[in-house]
Amino acid sequence: MYRIKHSRNKQQGFTLLEVLIALLVLSIGLLGLAALQTTGLRSNEMASMRTTATMLAYDISDRMRANPQGIVDSNYKIGSGTLSVTIPDCTAVDCTTAQMAMFDLSQWKTAIALLPGGLGDITQVAGPPLVHTITVRWDQNRESASGVRCPPQDSTDLRCFRLVLSE
Repeated sequence: MYRIKHSRNKQQGFTLLEVLIALLVLSIGLLGLAALQTTGLRSNEMASMRTTATMLAYDISDRMRANPQGIVDSNYKIGSGTLSVTIPDCTAVDCTTAQMAMFDLSQWKTAIALLPGGLGDITQVAGPPLVHTITVRWDQNRESASGVRCPPQDSTDLRCFRLVLSE
């Protein structure tokens, strides 16, 4: 008599369904990683803009402190517009305190223009003590914002950094 051997077929390898599920889980993970990378890059760019704005505000404040007579003569008041006067290069020639202030403001305005939608203004409140408010604004999200409220009230306002100097 013959004996019949019954052997169970043991499953070996993966089924197609298991492979598809693994690919789905992997793709969701990679999409999450891509979103995280994008958010990180956006946050880094925003931080860079805030750092630049802070640096520019402190730059003009240092220039103002280096020209105290220009402060007393109110030469450092400027609106958000551009300068339209001819300014000598005060690094190459001797300048008056008024010319030095205009040179400082020209250099400052040129540097602010590197920020997206960058604007800067300096207001002065008569004292004593004499108080200057330095404001740097920029379009952080690059969405053509144009509002000038500081701090911003909504998405149409430019982001701003404000520095107050008093004598």
